Amino acid sequence: MRFVFRALSFLCLCLAVIVATVDSIESVSISQVTVSPLSTTWAEASPTSLIEAQSLVEVYAGKPVWQIVSAWLLPQPAFAVLLLLALLLWMIGYKKPSPAGRFAA
Repeated sequence: MRFVFRALSFLCLCLAVIVATVDSIESVSISQVTVSPLSTTWAEASPTSLIEAQSLVEVYAGKPVWQIVSAWLLPQPAFAVLLLLALLLWMIGYKKPSPAGRFAA
């Protein structure tokens, strides 16, 4: 199971690097610093999935939860959200090394 979390962490990290690279290329091309929010990046990648996510959250968690998510999480830079998700997944999949070595019971 740790492997799954580590693989998902690596995937999120790769996506964060791609999004940060695209943002930096766009910033250089228009000579102005721009950072795309998560909502814009998500809508560009898959326009219908953002609406589906909204309906799922509203059905299972309630409308106030979606309002909090849309007010706090979606305006954040996409690369920062993906880096935080990668860190959380890596922390879940992390196993502390045994102090007695690999032959400890």
